[in-house]
Amino acid sequence: MKIRFRFSADAFTVTLIDQPAAYELVSMLPLQLEVSDFGSAEKIAYLPHELTVDSAPAGTDADAGDLAYYAPWGNLALFYKTAPYARGLVRLGSIDSAIGKLGQQREGVVTIELIDE
Repeated sequence: MKIRFRFSADAFTVTLIDQPAAYELVSMLPLQLEVSDFGSAEKIAYLPHELTVDSAPAGTDADAGDLAYYAPWGNLALFYKTAPYARGLVRLGSIDSAIGKLGQQREGVVTIELIDE
């Protein structure tokens, strides 16, 4: 499955992995979420409700271009830099192309929608 993230200055697609939390995210789409920068490594946005992560690994590290869900806070995370292992971080997919201007995006709104294939 692929989803699209539209920021004011950039748009890109993400291919989701076969993960129950990813399917649950898709069931919420389309969404418009407020985005902010966190740790000069990722853009985060809080979902309307938490995703179920019972079957997910206990945690993971992140590469630039990864889309993840951070269960302890209930937020999506789009990484534009690598990040060390974090307990509760669940990888959902990865950006299909270069991450472009993701690190330069200011706080604001992102639209997330399912792409029909």
